[in-house]
Amino acid sequence: MASYQEILSQIEDLKQKAQEARKQEIAGAMTEIRRLMSEYGITLADLGGKSGKVKARGAAKYRDPASGKTWSGRGRRPGWVLELESQGKSLDACRIG
Repeated sequence: MASYQEILSQIEDLKQKAQEARKQEIAGAMTEIRRLMSEYGITLADLGGKSGKVKARGAAKYRDPASGKTWSGRGRRPGWVLELESQGKSLDACRIG
């Protein structure tokens, strides 16, 4: 009977083999998908997917004077903004431009 350590070693070997097999299968599937899309003129939009365009991030409006980190003024306030406000300082002092 195999020892506990031998079994653990076998498990790790099988995990590595499984990951490699998955990578190879995905590569083959992607090649086939691209071939079919090209053959039939199918686009991502036809599939209901995203067009591949990346949404631009908002331009930075505020800069932390201590660290140089920036914030667009949209979304959740970063820690450095909360820290400044807790000290009674105005965010307008950190406005860029």
